[in-house]
Amino acid sequence: MATPDFIHTIRAAAGPQLLWLPGVSALVFDDDGRLLLGRRADTGNWAIIAGMPEPGEQPAACAVREVYEETAVRCVAERIVLVRAMPPHTYPNGDICQFMDIAFRCRAIGGTAAVNDDESLEVAWFDLSDLPHLPESDLLRIRHACVDGPTWFEPAP
Repeated sequence: MATPDFIHTIRAAAGPQLLWLPGVSALVFDDDGRLLLGRRADTGNWAIIAGMPEPGEQPAACAVREVYEETAVRCVAERIVLVRAMPPHTYPNGDICQFMDIAFRCRAIGGTAAVNDDESLEVAWFDLSDLPHLPESDLLRIRHACVDGPTWFEPAP
């Protein structure tokens, strides 16, 4: 994901130390039950569409915005499927971030999937039986988006 301006401002004062940040991910399904994925420009890997809310932006609005910005697909957020603290991640420049991910199940309502910014190399719809290689964290989100259970979270110890 591109680094928002407000993070550049924080980094100027905080340096590369760990930042605890909000994040959203969007599991977007079309009418045929296919899942929308993007192949990330920074890693070349396929991934769920994700991003970071701007200050004051509601998480569901962020999910919808990120999907459109990255894929040109219009969607609506239907429900929260998962809330999870992700492990810390160190970027190539040494900056460390840890995200609290709020994952939304979304329904596509328009647009044609296409690369719509510089964060993706490709975007495509995938049948759940024919997904590309994805990290376990994405597969966990997908599993929970495909059932009508309560929002998943790590149980308290």
